[in-house]
Amino acid sequence: MKLLLDFFPIILFFVAYKVSGIYVATAVAIAATVAQLAYMRVKTGKTEPMQWISLAIIVVFGGATLLAHDENFIKWKPTVLYWVMGLALLAGQLFFKKNFIRSLMGAQIQLPDPVWKNLNWGWTGFFAVMGALNLWVAFHFDTDTWVNFKLFGGMGLMIVFVIAQAIYLSRHVKEEEAVKVEDVKQ
Repeated sequence: MKLLLDFFPIILFFVAYKVSGIYVATAVAIAATVAQLAYMRVKTGKTEPMQWISLAIIVVFGGATLLAHDENFIKWKPTVLYWVMGLALLAGQLFFKKNFIRSLMGAQIQLPDPVWKNLNWGWTGFFAVMGALNLWVAFHFDTDTWVNFKLFGGMGLMIVFVIAQAIYLSRHVKEEEAVKVEDVKQ
């Protein structure tokens, strides 16, 4: 359900684009992001910092798109968001000695420190590549292709990356569980 909620603005952007074009889709994406944040606030009583950052980025780049009537601004939005997330992970690791991936997931899964570090670097690299890939598609293909890539390519690559991460993590989770089972037997 959370994954669907996370992709809610993108899906609405895609549908609005197909029905009414890039400018209506941009306005819909802004409204959907505001609605998403409001829903999360009412439902859980809190919002995550990345949701606020995402809202700020869509308002700035979407607003610039609408005011200047220039679709290039909205095409930059995913890249900026990916790179902000990647830079946050990078800065956390290098400057603050804090692994934000571990902070987000540490309560759900126990992993050795080197695995957490690899996971953090993996997501940092993924966000860097996704940002660059978005720019390449946005400025080498027509808007229709970019919108299709934004939904299907972006979500598809995210799903493939998450599955790859799960496979990587499963090796380490099993090792942890095996150690716990042996401790119980003794």
